[in-house]
Amino acid sequence: MNNTPITADKFNDMLKRIDQIVSQQIIPLEPLLLSQQWDALSVKLDAIRSTVKAQGLWAPNLPTDLGGMDLSTTQLAQIAEVSGQSPLGHYCFGCQAPDAGNTELLHLYANDFIKTNFLLPLSLGETRSCFAMTEPHTAGSNPTLLDTTAEWVDGHWVINGRKWFTTAADGAAFTIVMAVTDPEAHRHQRASMIIVPLDNPGYRNLRNISVMGHAGAGYFSHSEVEFVDCKVPANHLIGERGQGFKMAQQRLGPGRIQHCMRWIGIAKRCFDIMCNHVKHRKITPTSTLADQAVIQTKIAESFAAMNASRALVMETAQIVDSQGFEAAKHHISMIKFEAANMLQLVVDNALQTMGALGMTDDSIVSFFYREERAARIYDGPDEVHKISLAKSLLRQF
Repeated sequence: MNNTPITADKFNDMLKRIDQIVSQQIIPLEPLLLSQQWDALSVKLDAIRSTVKAQGLWAPNLPTDLGGMDLSTTQLAQIAEVSGQSPLGHYCFGCQAPDAGNTELLHLYANDFIKTNFLLPLSLGETRSCFAMTEPHTAGSNPTLLDTTAEWVDGHWVINGRKWFTTAADGAAFTIVMAVTDPEAHRHQRASMIIVPLDNPGYRNLRNISVMGHAGAGYFSHSEVEFVDCKVPANHLIGERGQGFKMAQQRLGPGRIQHCMRWIGIAKRCFDIMCNHVKHRKITPTSTLADQAVIQTKIAESFAAMNASRALVMETAQIVDSQGFEAAKHHISMIKFEAANMLQLVVDNALQTMGALGMTDDSIVSFFYREERAARIYDGPDEVHKISLAKSLLRQF
């Protein structure tokens, strides 16, 4: 990333324009998401994406040669916070997972064939992608246990295995699949990443997994997929053979910071909804929920948790910008579980104060509660990050 300088005034203006699009155009579409009107929603989101591109706000995470903005990690974090206020936000600005991580990965490691045929249309928002790594029968917290295989046969990779929680596979053009190519190698050098177009006859989308009662569709889904003698040419290998684990770790670093700031944006949205609700919800002819001390404590603890998490994530982004990801590895572990727990606290407080309304899809809070509980699981469970951080800290003594 080139981190082209941008004045504070220009960047603040950019943030304001992004916030206006989110509040005036994106949030009003959320009822279509909550009522699962996928086709109508897709048409309207495409229109907003066109507006975003016309305003020069597309793909803030990408370099300029891919149509992005060449922003710093700190600037990307702030954009993630603003656009993350809505579950539709990152998609409208072309920086949604898993496409954001996939484009960054392909930009760094892909050969010319992959860049021309897969990276370019993905970066322009003309196609979508997915990332097939976790498996239903192996521990997602330890990707060295993966047993999906890719064998080298007559100049082709032949892939066999089953993956799940392959986000946005429904309607995607291709997947990046993590598969074991060298079973006898060191455990961190066994796997490789390979592009598989999803019209390949050896690929099958088995189902969109129901998450707390909602299977979703299109971009808003998580699939279980299968590869059966799925054959792709040699030039579909990303980077070097056996470097899949290394690339996966590099792919997750920038994404974790943006995820955490997106979670802070979600928390702020839920906080605002909670405060507005309690200020207007009468419990007697002369008082509202906001007059109750127990509600006031929820407001206070939510506000403190959000600000503490934001300060830690922004400090992490600044370390990355000034010293690199290696220098920030402790911070990246910290923000993963700190921000995820903050999010659960704030969303739960919002739902609790809203009572029965909080449980319904009349409010976006229930969507966040259902979808973002997984924040403490994906990209590594809280417990793994805590143990890893503690071991690293203890080695200093």
